[in-house]
Amino acid sequence: MLDSDPVAIGRPSPVDGRALWRIARDSAVLDLNSSYAYLLWTRDFADTTTVARGAAGPIGFVSGYRRPDAPDALMVWQVAVAEPHRGRGLARAMLDELVGRVRPRFLETTIAPANGASVRLFASLARAHGVGLARSALFTPELFPDEHEAEQLHRLGPWPE
Repeated sequence: MLDSDPVAIGRPSPVDGRALWRIARDSAVLDLNSSYAYLLWTRDFADTTTVARGAAGPIGFVSGYRRPDAPDALMVWQVAVAEPHRGRGLARAMLDELVGRVRPRFLETTIAPANGASVRLFASLARAHGVGLARSALFTPELFPDEHEAEQLHRLGPWPE
């Protein structure tokens, strides 16, 4: 759970793009997109993205989008919390806010098998909301043009309508 420092969780705006890029870069585990991509994300996908703001600005974010071929599915692309704010339950709080706001039937994300923290995060989200969780292979290493672990699809749901 969140500690006593005030944190507001809500939609991003383009003024958040710079901070989101820095948080992703400093995570040392996320695939870093261009700074321009984070600006576009905060404008074009603000409805399916959330940001946690502390007193000094953004301290975490969850980026997502509705899949064009499955609009009832929210695809969570990146989850990041700035290092000094980890361990406070922010990632889960942002996901809870996003699910409550977007109200998807299904939530999907991909996770490399070695990323135990993310595997546990999404398993706890499924348990807390009383929805199913199915895992399947999605992107194998040979599909990537560079050195990259496999990405497993984690599909949560269905959430009640």
